[in-house]
Amino acid sequence: MVLSQTQPLHAEAWKRLCDSFLKQQGQQDGTTYKPFDLQEDYRTFVHDVPRIDAMRNFMESRGLSLPEGKPEDDADKNTIVGLGERKDLYFHELLKQNGVVVFDNAVQWVKEQQEAGMKIAIVSGSRNCLTILRRAGLDRLFEVRVDKVVAGEHKLKSKPAPDIYLEAARQLGVKPEDTAVFEDTTAGIEGAKAGGFGLVVGVDHSYKKENLEMKGADIVIKGFSSEVKANLNPA
Repeated sequence: MVLSQTQPLHAEAWKRLCDSFLKQQGQQDGTTYKPFDLQEDYRTFVHDVPRIDAMRNFMESRGLSLPEGKPEDDADKNTIVGLGERKDLYFHELLKQNGVVVFDNAVQWVKEQQEAGMKIAIVSGSRNCLTILRRAGLDRLFEVRVDKVVAGEHKLKSKPAPDIYLEAARQLGVKPEDTAVFEDTTAGIEGAKAGGFGLVVGVDHSYKKENLEMKGADIVIKGFSSEVKANLNPA
Protein backbone atom coordinates (compact mmCIF):
# COMPACT_ATOMS: atom_id res chain seq x y z
CA MET A 1 0.00 0.00 0.00
CA VAL A 2 1.12 3.52 -0.75
CA LEU A 3 -0.31 4.65 2.63
CA SER A 4 1.07 1.98 4.95
CA GLN A 5 3.99 -0.38 5.34
CA THR A 6 2.78 -3.96 5.70
CA GLN A 7 5.50 -5.75 3.74
CA PRO A 8 7.57 -6.68 6.84
CA LEU A 9 4.47 -8.24 8.44
CA HIS A 10 3.67 -10.19 5.29
CA ALA A 11 7.28 -11.38 5.03
CA GLU A 12 7.30 -12.55 8.66
CA ALA A 13 3.96 -14.32 8.18
CA TRP A 14 5.37 -16.12 5.15
CA LYS A 15 8.45 -17.16 7.10
CA ARG A 16 6.41 -18.50 10.02
CA LEU A 17 4.17 -20.47 7.71
CA CYS A 18 6.87 -21.86 5.45
CA ASP A 19 9.37 -22.70 8.17
CA SER A 20 6.81 -24.54 10.31
CA PHE A 21 5.50 -26.47 7.31
CA LEU A 22 8.98 -27.35 6.03
CA LYS A 23 10.01 -28.56 9.49
CA GLN A 24 6.90 -30.75 9.72
CA GLN A 25 7.42 -32.06 6.19
CA GLY A 26 11.10 -32.74 6.88
CA GLN A 27 10.23 -34.84 9.93
CA GLN A 28 7.91 -36.92 7.78
CA ASP A 29 10.28 -37.64 4.90
CA GLY A 30 13.66 -37.38 6.65
CA THR A 31 14.80 -34.33 4.69
CA THR A 32 16.16 -31.02 5.91
CA TYR A 33 14.64 -28.17 3.92
CA LYS A 34 16.18 -24.73 3.61
CA PRO A 35 14.14 -22.23 5.69
CA PHE A 36 12.34 -19.28 4.12
CA ASP A 37 14.73 -16.36 3.58
CA LEU A 38 13.08 -13.05 4.47
CA GLN A 39 14.90 -11.17 1.74
CA GLU A 40 15.80 -13.56 -1.08
CA ASP A 41 12.71 -15.78 -1.03
CA TYR A 42 10.28 -12.95 -0.36
CA ARG A 43 11.71 -10.92 -3.24
CA THR A 44 11.90 -13.92 -5.62
CA PHE A 45 8.65 -15.76 -4.92
CA VAL A 46 6.27 -13.50 -3.00
CA HIS A 47 6.58 -9.79 -3.71
CA ASP A 48 4.11 -8.59 -6.37
CA VAL A 49 2.89 -12.18 -6.99
CA PRO A 50 -0.64 -13.51 -6.29
CA ARG A 51 -0.61 -15.48 -3.04
CA ILE A 52 -1.54 -18.88 -4.50
CA ASP A 53 1.06 -18.58 -7.25
CA ALA A 54 3.66 -17.47 -4.70
CA MET A 55 2.89 -20.43 -2.43
CA ARG A 56 3.10 -22.91 -5.30
CA ASN A 57 6.35 -21.45 -6.65
CA PHE A 58 8.04 -21.36 -3.25
CA MET A 59 7.15 -24.97 -2.45
CA GLU A 60 8.40 -26.06 -5.84
CA SER A 61 11.69 -24.27 -5.10
CA ARG A 62 12.09 -26.70 -2.20
CA GLY A 63 11.24 -29.68 -4.36
CA LEU A 64 7.69 -30.04 -3.02
CA SER A 65 4.62 -30.53 -5.19
CA LEU A 66 1.53 -30.04 -3.04
CA PRO A 67 -2.11 -30.60 -4.00
CA GLU A 68 -3.76 -27.38 -5.12
CA GLY A 69 -6.77 -27.88 -2.87
CA LYS A 70 -10.24 -26.38 -3.19
CA PRO A 71 -11.28 -22.72 -2.83
CA GLU A 72 -13.06 -23.58 0.42
CA ASP A 73 -10.00 -25.21 2.04
CA ASP A 74 -9.31 -23.76 5.47
CA ALA A 75 -6.05 -23.19 7.30
CA ASP A 76 -5.68 -26.75 8.63
CA LYS A 77 -5.34 -28.23 5.13
CA ASN A 78 -1.84 -28.90 3.79
CA THR A 79 -2.79 -27.77 0.31
CA ILE A 80 -1.65 -24.71 -1.60
CA VAL A 81 -4.96 -23.02 -0.81
CA GLY A 82 -4.97 -24.16 2.82
CA LEU A 83 -1.42 -22.97 3.43
CA GLY A 84 -2.37 -19.62 1.93
CA GLU A 85 -5.18 -19.36 4.47
CA ARG A 86 -2.77 -20.28 7.27
CA LYS A 87 -0.36 -17.60 6.14
CA ASP A 88 -3.20 -15.08 6.39
CA LEU A 89 -3.90 -16.17 9.98
CA TYR A 90 -0.25 -15.49 10.86
CA PHE A 91 -0.49 -12.10 9.14
CA HIS A 92 -3.56 -11.10 11.16
CA GLU A 93 -1.86 -12.21 14.39
CA LEU A 94 1.16 -10.05 13.57
CA LEU A 95 -1.08 -7.16 12.56
CA LYS A 96 -2.85 -7.38 15.91
CA GLN A 97 0.45 -7.53 17.82
CA ASN A 98 2.34 -4.84 15.90
CA GLY A 99 -0.28 -2.55 14.42
CA VAL A 100 0.14 -0.74 11.11
CA VAL A 101 2.97 1.60 10.17
CA VAL A 102 1.38 4.53 8.34
CA PHE A 103 3.15 6.95 6.03
CA ASP A 104 1.89 10.18 7.60
CA ASN A 105 2.98 12.36 4.67
CA ALA A 106 0.92 10.22 2.29
CA VAL A 107 -2.17 10.44 4.50
CA GLN A 108 -1.75 14.21 4.76
CA TRP A 109 -1.41 14.39 0.97
CA VAL A 110 -4.72 12.53 0.52
CA LYS A 111 -6.46 14.87 2.96
CA GLU A 112 -5.09 17.93 1.16
CA GLN A 113 -6.37 16.63 -2.18
CA GLN A 114 -9.80 16.00 -0.71
CA GLU A 115 -9.88 19.52 0.71
CA ALA A 116 -9.05 20.75 -2.80
CA GLY A 117 -12.13 18.94 -4.11
CA MET A 118 -10.47 15.85 -5.58
CA LYS A 119 -12.30 12.50 -5.66
CA ILE A 120 -10.11 9.74 -4.22
CA ALA A 121 -10.33 5.94 -4.19
CA ILE A 122 -8.07 3.31 -2.69
CA VAL A 123 -7.23 0.33 -4.89
CA SER A 124 -5.53 -2.79 -3.56
CA GLY A 125 -4.82 -6.33 -4.67
CA SER A 126 -5.15 -7.53 -1.07
CA ARG A 127 -8.20 -8.97 0.62
CA ASN A 128 -6.81 -7.54 3.88
CA CYS A 129 -7.17 -3.94 2.68
CA LEU A 130 -10.19 -3.02 4.82
CA THR A 131 -8.70 -4.70 7.91
CA ILE A 132 -5.49 -2.70 7.49
CA LEU A 133 -7.37 0.55 6.96
CA ARG A 134 -9.43 -0.05 10.09
CA ARG A 135 -6.35 -0.87 12.16
CA ALA A 136 -4.79 2.38 10.96
CA GLY A 137 -7.98 4.38 11.52
CA LEU A 138 -8.19 5.25 7.82
CA ASP A 139 -11.27 3.31 6.76
CA ARG A 140 -13.37 6.50 6.43
CA LEU A 141 -10.76 8.36 4.42
CA PHE A 142 -11.82 7.20 0.96
CA GLU A 143 -15.01 7.55 -1.06
CA VAL A 144 -14.38 4.28 -2.89
CA ARG A 145 -12.47 1.08 -2.08
CA VAL A 146 -11.72 -1.54 -4.72
CA ASP A 147 -9.69 -4.42 -3.26
CA LYS A 148 -9.51 -8.18 -3.80
CA VAL A 149 -12.81 -8.71 -2.01
CA VAL A 150 -14.61 -6.19 -4.23
CA ALA A 151 -12.80 -7.58 -7.28
CA GLY A 152 -14.12 -11.04 -6.46
CA GLU A 153 -17.67 -9.74 -6.16
CA HIS A 154 -17.42 -8.00 -9.55
CA LYS A 155 -15.36 -10.79 -11.17
CA LEU A 156 -12.51 -8.41 -11.95
CA LYS A 157 -9.05 -9.59 -12.98
CA SER A 158 -6.12 -8.93 -10.66
CA LYS A 159 -3.10 -6.76 -11.41
CA PRO A 160 -1.47 -6.35 -13.89
CA ALA A 161 -4.88 -6.22 -15.59
CA PRO A 162 -6.40 -2.72 -15.39
CA ASP A 163 -9.81 -3.93 -14.10
CA ILE A 164 -9.63 -2.75 -10.49
CA TYR A 165 -8.40 0.71 -11.47
CA LEU A 166 -11.09 1.11 -14.09
CA GLU A 167 -13.74 -0.01 -11.59
CA ALA A 168 -12.51 2.56 -9.07
CA ALA A 169 -12.69 5.28 -11.71
CA ARG A 170 -16.18 4.13 -12.68
CA GLN A 171 -17.38 4.27 -9.07
CA LEU A 172 -15.85 7.72 -8.62
CA GLY A 173 -17.52 8.90 -11.81
CA VAL A 174 -14.29 10.04 -13.46
CA LYS A 175 -12.57 9.29 -16.76
CA PRO A 176 -9.28 7.33 -16.60
CA GLU A 177 -7.55 9.91 -18.78
CA ASP A 178 -8.42 12.58 -16.22
CA THR A 179 -7.20 10.50 -13.28
CA ALA A 180 -3.85 9.97 -11.54
CA VAL A 181 -2.82 6.61 -10.07
CA PHE A 182 -0.21 6.27 -7.32
CA GLU A 183 1.28 2.77 -7.10
CA ASP A 184 4.22 1.11 -5.36
CA THR A 185 4.16 -2.22 -7.24
CA THR A 186 5.31 -3.02 -10.75
CA ALA A 187 2.11 -4.98 -11.43
CA GLY A 188 0.12 -1.95 -10.34
CA ILE A 189 2.04 0.39 -12.62
CA GLU A 190 1.49 -2.01 -15.51
CA GLY A 191 -2.23 -2.21 -14.76
CA ALA A 192 -2.69 1.55 -14.49
CA LYS A 193 -0.86 2.13 -17.77
CA ALA A 194 -2.99 -0.51 -19.47
CA GLY A 195 -6.08 1.32 -18.21
CA GLY A 196 -5.08 4.52 -19.99
CA PHE A 197 -4.84 6.68 -16.86
CA GLY A 198 -3.67 10.24 -17.35
CA LEU A 199 -0.80 10.15 -14.85
CA VAL A 200 0.79 7.04 -13.33
CA VAL A 201 3.07 7.81 -10.39
CA GLY A 202 5.40 5.18 -8.99
CA VAL A 203 5.98 5.44 -5.24
CA ASP A 204 9.39 3.96 -4.46
CA HIS A 205 9.56 2.70 -0.89
CA SER A 206 12.35 0.19 -1.49
CA TYR A 207 14.88 1.47 -4.01
CA LYS A 208 13.22 -0.05 -7.08
CA LYS A 209 12.85 3.10 -9.16
CA GLU A 210 14.19 1.43 -12.31
CA ASN A 211 11.63 -1.39 -12.12
CA LEU A 212 8.75 1.07 -11.75
CA GLU A 213 10.05 3.13 -14.67
CA MET A 214 10.47 0.04 -16.83
CA LYS A 215 6.77 -0.77 -16.36
CA GLY A 216 5.86 2.71 -17.57
CA ALA A 217 5.58 5.01 -14.54
CA ASP A 218 5.38 8.61 -15.76
CA ILE A 219 7.21 9.79 -12.65
CA VAL A 220 8.72 8.02 -9.63
CA ILE A 221 8.73 9.63 -6.20
CA LYS A 222 10.33 8.52 -2.93
CA GLY A 223 7.43 9.66 -0.79
CA PHE A 224 5.04 12.53 -0.18
CA SER A 225 7.48 15.10 1.18
CA SER A 226 6.86 18.80 0.73
CA GLU A 227 9.40 18.78 -2.10
CA VAL A 228 7.51 16.03 -3.92
CA LYS A 229 4.20 17.78 -3.34
CA ALA A 230 5.60 20.84 -5.08
CA ASN A 231 6.66 18.74 -8.07
CA LEU A 232 3.23 17.13 -8.36
CA ASN A 233 1.38 20.42 -7.83
CA PRO A 234 3.52 23.03 -9.59
CA ALA A 235 2.53 26.64 -8.99
